[in-house]
Amino acid sequence: MLASPSQGLSGIPEGVNIMRSGKWLQRPVVRAIWERLFLPGVLRREKADVLFCPGGVVLTSPPRGCRLVTMFRNMIPFDIKQRKRYAWGYKRIRNWLLERIMASSMSKADLVIFVSDYARNVIEDHPKVTVKKSVVIPHGISDRFLVSARIEETRTLTHEGDYLLYVSSVDVYKMQIEVIRAFSRLEPATRGLTLVLAGPEINREYAARVRAEVKRLGLEEAVKMVGSIPYDELPFWYQNAKINIFASESENCPNILLEMMASGKPVACSSYPPMPEFGRDAVIYFDPEAPDTLANVLKELLGNRSLCEKLSSRSVEIAKGYQWRDAASQTWDEIYSLLVNHKQSPALVSEDSRGESSAG
Repeated sequence: MLASPSQGLSGIPEGVNIMRSGKWLQRPVVRAIWERLFLPGVLRREKADVLFCPGGVVLTSPPRGCRLVTMFRNMIPFDIKQRKRYAWGYKRIRNWLLERIMASSMSKADLVIFVSDYARNVIEDHPKVTVKKSVVIPHGISDRFLVSARIEETRTLTHEGDYLLYVSSVDVYKMQIEVIRAFSRLEPATRGLTLVLAGPEINREYAARVRAEVKRLGLEEAVKMVGSIPYDELPFWYQNAKINIFASESENCPNILLEMMASGKPVACSSYPPMPEFGRDAVIYFDPEAPDTLANVLKELLGNRSLCEKLSSRSVEIAKGYQWRDAASQTWDEIYSLLVNHKQSPALVSEDSRGESSAG
């Protein structure tokens, strides 16, 4: 495994050879040049049978005999509607370039792993992508997100009063502004709730607009932006919320939605695909562009305890079917199936989602 100094390696099984790269490979341009010019040499030296690029960007040509496997996990470069939400500049140009690079990467791969049926359909309909072989393997969630019988003991880690929770990065297609507008439409009698928006502010310009909307609506005391929540504490936040909200308009495999469903609390969910593929009949859907639809869903859930209990039970049942150990096992089984005519224990070189290569 070739990994950068900052890459965490907990959980790596015994028998994996680890090589540390220099910090200079963390620079995108330098890394791209290195992958193009020097990674093929690493593959030949290690006698690798497979180059695995989970990030979906392949900037090198594997030597003869080395199979190429990649994944499709970033929908935004292929979602024209969402790309247009960004002003002209770095992010818009980056997504334009990523669409072309990822399309080329998937076309030359021996195997493309999709994480939803919706994602595979999007790529199969793309005029510039021809996939040789593909399989759908959804991402999974950790067991820690499954509802616990000791929810109340975790209350001190979360918001003190009753709250609605939306966990997601703050960005234009995550629709935090529309969620705030829906919250403002709740009846005064139910406005004792707090709306908690949790997640990193990866789009500062949009985050400023979110704060401006909170101020415009006079909700400074009722809407809290708490930033990123430590991963180990997320299950407690989900489990203590009155309702979990997922309002994203564009996803590939919505892990956060699956985590919410595992919490045992009702979920108000975006109706945009692929969310119905995962939420099925266990969540209540709304149009993320229409705040009134979310407001109506919230009112229905807040006023119907039996419905909440029914949805919660069903959502936990569905979420149990998405486990990381199963996703990992299926992924390696598919990779090994490419090598049925090779030696029984092939050498593997993989490139993680940040573009850092790993050989083992």
